[in-house]
Amino acid sequence: MANVIIRPDWHLPEKLVTPEGDYRNRRQFIKELSLTAGAGMAAGAFSTSAAPATAVGNRKLYPGKRNAKYNPRVKLTAEAWGTGYNNFYEFTTDKELVRHPQIIGKFVTDPWQVEVTGLCKKPFKIDPQQLIADIGLEERVYRFRCVERWSMIVPWSGFTLRKIIEKAVPKRTAKYVKFVTAMIPKQMPGIARLPAYPWPYTEGLTMAEALHDLTFVATGIYGKPLPKQNGAPIRLVVPWKYGYKSIKSIVKIEFTAKQPKTLWETLSPEEYPFESNVDPGVPHPRWPQNIERLIGTGIQIRTQKYNGYAQVAPLYK
Repeated sequence: MANVIIRPDWHLPEKLVTPEGDYRNRRQFIKELSLTAGAGMAAGAFSTSAAPATAVGNRKLYPGKRNAKYNPRVKLTAEAWGTGYNNFYEFTTDKELVRHPQIIGKFVTDPWQVEVTGLCKKPFKIDPQQLIADIGLEERVYRFRCVERWSMIVPWSGFTLRKIIEKAVPKRTAKYVKFVTAMIPKQMPGIARLPAYPWPYTEGLTMAEALHDLTFVATGIYGKPLPKQNGAPIRLVVPWKYGYKSIKSIVKIEFTAKQPKTLWETLSPEEYPFESNVDPGVPHPRWPQNIERLIGTGIQIRTQKYNGYAQVAPLYK
């Protein structure tokens, strides 16, 4: 078993620091395209063009300009691990098997519709590809911490959730945002194998959490559109919370006055409470949370409160 390495503020061993080599080289030629992807678009503005955006047409926008504010000098988790070790119970409980075509191959992610509804003045439905074309993409490197005590360092492409929220214009009575994953049993074989689960998968945030700059809507990973097993075509990434809060394959975003019921909290509120902030001082009922495995490295590191994102602390005073 690897020794525990304790570093302050998420600094990994020097041998893990990398210039990102080929990964950055591959991105270089499309930086200029990503810089202009959202040119002329006001925040929250959406196109009314008669020609809809397509997944093929949007490929040139990836990965988006790297956001320097969210670019820690640490080695990224290898892509094979980041895209091949994921929980997606709608397909299987085997996190390594989920990437195989025979498990996830029937899942259709294009075309797709996301409904934005509830307590808002301007509800709408839109294809994620149109969101990408209208808003543009940026790339952020985030730490990802699973409640199961493993973690990753991942480059996500997307945009802040705030941009969708501003478009919908929530009413003052909206205190929470509820998210719903697709539920298509004919394409998602895991649903039938877990009949006691309260499908569809649902998650939620407070409005303040949803509006925070860290809260990210991801449509890509490792400079490419999301694979199905990572939540294609559109998912949430909330890096200071345990991974199950970062809901995949979203079909509905709803503004509510009351705290929404979420799948894992419904199953076990003691183990998976609504807030679910990463906190090494609060153990899971079945295991401690102060140490995590950095996937693909054989290294264990000490978990940081809020997964190292201390800027969210004012949300919880």
